[in-house]
Amino acid sequence: MAMSKPETLEDFYQHKFNYLPANLQGDIGHFNVFKTEDCYLPGAKPITYNRRDYYKIALIQGHNRYHYADKSIEVDGCTLIFFNPQVPYTVETLSDVRKGYFCIFSKSFFTDRIRGGLNDLPMYMPGGRPAYILNERQYQQVSQIFDRMLEEIASDYAFKYDLLRNYVTEVTHFALKTQPTENLFQHPDAKSRITAVFTELLERQFPIESPSQRFTMRSAKDFAEQLAVHVNHLNRAIKETTGKTTTDLIAARIVAEAKSLLRHTDWNVSEIGYSLGFEEPAHFNNFFKKQTQFTPSRFRVAA
Repeated sequence: MAMSKPETLEDFYQHKFNYLPANLQGDIGHFNVFKTEDCYLPGAKPITYNRRDYYKIALIQGHNRYHYADKSIEVDGCTLIFFNPQVPYTVETLSDVRKGYFCIFSKSFFTDRIRGGLNDLPMYMPGGRPAYILNERQYQQVSQIFDRMLEEIASDYAFKYDLLRNYVTEVTHFALKTQPTENLFQHPDAKSRITAVFTELLERQFPIESPSQRFTMRSAKDFAEQLAVHVNHLNRAIKETTGKTTTDLIAARIVAEAKSLLRHTDWNVSEIGYSLGFEEPAHFNNFFKKQTQFTPSRFRVAA
């Protein structure tokens, strides 16, 4: 299952509103907040299953199904759900109710402002559970926070983004004090989804742009830990969807990057091997020869 390049903030504004705000590249990062019903315009493109390069928190009413990494979450009622740049997702609307709120923000909007970083919070961890079912009273409490966000974003207050950051933190802690939904079901395409997320994590480590950059996730176990699934589950899903083993796919991507670096850089073989995760040049040489029948040096000369 192939995914296109991640949706950027620019893509979001062009698709939803056909315009770009002036503050997309601000020093403090980007933040904005919306009412959900204001964003379903006539002729709008459906939300595709893909990764975004920004964070999103949505407070939604109605019957919806969220396809998120290798799982699907079906909810009917009030839901608070957290999306992050690490995991692809889409939303399938199962009713005509499209009411609620959502905010979007770049990672830099919170840089150095949350202890431990956003990705250490449970709802943003790979393999984490992002959805929180709310009762009507809880929905009203969170909607009041979003209303304050809407009021603040429209104000001229000099420190409004500090206040907006506090509101996002308040929503996050409100969720952490509740329990995530357990209403999960096995989607028929779950194996394809986990393969897609594996591929996304693998590709995100490339290209290697300097000898000091290192490819660190080199084993099926590394990827399984990131996805919070058992390594056997990951291996079975990838084998069934691609016909290849997890190790074969990782090795093929390392070889492809090694060939590119040998062709297009003047780095020595040791530097290339090190950047691809090989501690010793001999290990890289043996690996490359096993995969291609050539040593790296001989390949470089032939190329």
